[in-house]
Amino acid sequence: MVTRQRVGQIIVVAATCMAALAADQIRKEFKYNVGPKASISINNEYGPVTVRPSGTNQIIVTAVLLSNKVEIDQEQIGDRVEVQSHLLAGASKDTARVEYQVQVPTDTSVTIHSSDGPVYAEQLRADLAVVGDSAKVDVNGVADAHVHVNTLDGPITLTNITNGHVEISSVRGDVNMNSVTGPHVIVMSTSGKIHYDGDFGVGGDYQLTSHTGDIDALVPADASVEVTARSLRGDVENDFPLEPKKHTAFLAHSGRSFIGTAGRAASSVVIRSISGKIRFKKR
Repeated sequence: MVTRQRVGQIIVVAATCMAALAADQIRKEFKYNVGPKASISINNEYGPVTVRPSGTNQIIVTAVLLSNKVEIDQEQIGDRVEVQSHLLAGASKDTARVEYQVQVPTDTSVTIHSSDGPVYAEQLRADLAVVGDSAKVDVNGVADAHVHVNTLDGPITLTNITNGHVEISSVRGDVNMNSVTGPHVIVMSTSGKIHYDGDFGVGGDYQLTSHTGDIDALVPADASVEVTARSLRGDVENDFPLEPKKHTAFLAHSGRSFIGTAGRAASSVVIRSISGKIRFKKR
């Protein structure tokens, strides 16, 4: 009986807390009619931001505020929309949290600033820029656009990015790329790991650089690439069948660097590290 009473007390307390939390939540929705190639900027210090296509000529922003210690500042100037979480006096990381669900026309340029995220964006056909601290950033299905992501230690994942001008940088966060292709793909991390799984497309310039983090590339057998891989103090491994290049800018040393081509060498791939390990593998 004592146990049942104790369980009942816990349930009542939990239900009371959930009811109080729900009572504190404030839901706001903003709709903006925009023309082609509009833009939106979202600045959210704490909380997730999700961006998806709207399928209309409207930008729709749904914001859930978890307390009255934060409010939404928003403005539309022509086809440009700005939305910002405004922290009020006494706000903490928990009470200042706002959850954003954003729908945009696919040709809308999106800029997101988020301290702790997470940030998720998918199926866009316009430029995307994300700046975060510890925010986890996940971008999926973006095509024909610039994709710029910058974090301190937040992990970054890019999936199915086609014909992209991609620039990724992180101090400590890992970077994972799956089927990312384009004319310009540059990834830099100070200590985070970099993983690339894909064929490097056709006619692209790829640069993967990490100072102390490991770099892995998993490539199909029919990839058409010219590869230069070099680590000053880390190991370099290659099990992909490459043709040695006759004229090179430096002398390759076994276990520290290699240079070679496959197929028509349609894309240039440069992989560099100071002390991290480099692995170039056949899928």
